[in-house]
Amino acid sequence: MQKGFPWLKKEEQLPTKHKKIFLRGDLVVLRDKTLEDISNDYRWRSDRDLASLDATHPLRMSYEEFYSYERDELIYENPTSKRFSIDTLNGVHIGNCMYYGLDWKKQEVEVGILIGDEKYLSKGYGTDAMNILIKHVFDTKELNRIYLHTLDWNTRARKAFSKSGLQEIDTISRNGMKFILMEVFREQII
Repeated sequence: MQKGFPWLKKEEQLPTKHKKIFLRGDLVVLRDKTLEDISNDYRWRSDRDLASLDATHPLRMSYEEFYSYERDELIYENPTSKRFSIDTLNGVHIGNCMYYGLDWKKQEVEVGILIGDEKYLSKGYGTDAMNILIKHVFDTKELNRIYLHTLDWNTRARKAFSKSGLQEIDTISRNGMKFILMEVFREQII
């Protein structure tokens, strides 16, 4: 039983329908999300500064509501997206990354990343995670393009994405904010 959250039972487990994914890089491991990640995810998604990096608002729902939502997301997989936890090589959960909006017709998918633990910012962990994610997507999916949108003022993210091979293509305005569209193609990586 986790202290403070009586609805979270230690014996609660997710059904396992698929092979577990475990991808190792130089600094991090990408692994399948678990119920144990939810408390960190809630803390990070409730943080105003981290939310601003993702052009969103901090969570306004209770932990119980978030837990229920996240549990369902883990149980009922979406065929057009996949979420991963980012761990250090020592097993510390420091963030998340994902691909989503997979479009088989256009042969492309969007990616995103969040390093939630500020002790690991600007030290190469995000770049390593993005390198692993890009390689994994191109190795396992018949896709030609991976892209993302990042806020134009987020220079740290733009530098990290550039190190992973993503190139700045365009500036896009949405909801009064400016985003940089970045992309990488299979032939540039493989």
